[in-house]
Amino acid sequence: MNIQQPRCTIIADFTAEPLANALLNDGLFPAIESVVAPLGPVQQSLMRLQTEQTQPKPDLVIVWSRPEATIPSFRALLRHERVEPDQLLDEVDQFVDLLLDAAEQAEYLFIPTWTIPYYRRGGLLSMHPEVGCNIALMRMNLRVAERLQSSPNAFQLDASRWLAAVGKNASNPKLWLMGKIAFGSEVLGEASADIKAGLCGLAGLSKKLVVLDLDDTLWGGIVGEVGWERLRLGGHDSIGEAHVELQEALKALTRTGVVLGIVSKNDEATALAAIDRHPEMVLRRTDFAGWRINWNDKAANLVDLADELNLGLDSVVFIDDSPAERARVREALPQVTVPDWPSDKLLYASRLTEMRLFDRGMITAEDLDRTDMYVADRERIAAKRSFPSMDEWLASLAIVVRAARLDETNLARAAQLFNKTNQLTLTTRRRSERELLQWSRQPEHDVFVFRVCDRFGDYGLTGLAGLEMNDDRARITDFVMSCRVMGRGVEETILHTIVARARDNGAGEVEAVYAPTDRNKPMLEFLENHSQLSPDGSGVRFTWDANQDYPSSPHVDLQIDCG
Repeated sequence: MNIQQPRCTIIADFTAEPLANALLNDGLFPAIESVVAPLGPVQQSLMRLQTEQTQPKPDLVIVWSRPEATIPSFRALLRHERVEPDQLLDEVDQFVDLLLDAAEQAEYLFIPTWTIPYYRRGGLLSMHPEVGCNIALMRMNLRVAERLQSSPNAFQLDASRWLAAVGKNASNPKLWLMGKIAFGSEVLGEASADIKAGLCGLAGLSKKLVVLDLDDTLWGGIVGEVGWERLRLGGHDSIGEAHVELQEALKALTRTGVVLGIVSKNDEATALAAIDRHPEMVLRRTDFAGWRINWNDKAANLVDLADELNLGLDSVVFIDDSPAERARVREALPQVTVPDWPSDKLLYASRLTEMRLFDRGMITAEDLDRTDMYVADRERIAAKRSFPSMDEWLASLAIVVRAARLDETNLARAAQLFNKTNQLTLTTRRRSERELLQWSRQPEHDVFVFRVCDRFGDYGLTGLAGLEMNDDRARITDFVMSCRVMGRGVEETILHTIVARARDNGAGEVEAVYAPTDRNKPMLEFLENHSQLSPDGSGVRFTWDANQDYPSSPHVDLQIDCG
């Protein structure tokens, strides 16, 4: 998907041109060009999408329908007719079959959930198991969600939240009768913003690091003045409860792969004592990937922290209660996202949870363990100080690299790494899970994944390489690695594995063509030091003699399970 200029098809059974206009002109990134299918039953447009199979495929297909127009049994429920639950779900299944077919014709498929307008009040019978429309709608949306799990590129969006955010202006029966306008412009604005946040998340642009101030942000009060015992945190105090609520929301973010950091003007020992000792703290020292607690400039500290964590500034969100500090970071570091922060502390948690900055299509085991990985890395760096040389430190780590072929068991994390890595990457091309797996299964292609661990812990799946055979020549199509293991012999080990595989397949030469971006210079430096430049002097084509053994790192124990 070209996130700069995504191509979209909208299929709806209401007037959808206003949604297309919002996607193009709402001022949010990216501006999305849309083709709107003819107004009518969405089933017809879905079948047409399947038969026409336009090339290139659209980046996104949005299928937004009204339940009474899509599911006949639900329409009967609105007339207070009795409907067998199995019949209702059978009709939903038939519709989902069309959605799954449509998912094959696009990179991504977004399906807003079914809703009914506020003025269709069901009263006491709305949740009746046999005749209730609301309980039927819940079952229908749940059935769609369950069935879509079989398609890694199809996602359901919660349209009920859009309606709730707008209230009674969400829909107007007069507008429906006059122009088949099902939703108000504010609903379409909410939808457009969520659609774009979802696309950015799938493209690897979701934020990875939330950097927090401490005093009057993470807790109430100034710890250096009142001491940790008198901070406003928890207890029978609305402000104390609000700070605990914010910490709980931040803790929830860490369970999706977002990591936390601290940049605070404070005495480090005093601040860390509060984190360690206050009984109402939800977040403890081990919940933070790193911190800079001192009296230095916060912008400089933020750069230093992001550099330590090998994260780009464009992946950072900075939260501070001080307007002056927010303005300083905005001016000095425009790449960093600095949201406006409410002066009312009771709104802190809701401000965090409403932000569209952390969307992602899946949560992998690596996401769940990400903070623990950074904590382990702090221990590695601390241990490094006790060794007189880099080689001795690397040898002490006892690094193990396990190589395996791409398959369904590692696909989700592999696709995440493939689509989010910007520095140690050969081409920065992007592929969905389905596209990546399909490519790997072609006879002349191989895709390998690499897991890394050492005596301090498991880094998870941190490397991926693609190989394409062409008679006696092999081409490295993809070389992707997490920066967290950079400089520890893993790069050389991955390259050793690729060249050896090419030689086993009969290749005499291996080549890689580097596609430069503004972020992937580390890959260029690695290639320049570990290959031969092509005779054409282009500076972007690199070769290896497959008849010679390319050495693995002496500090790495390589274990291969590639068949």
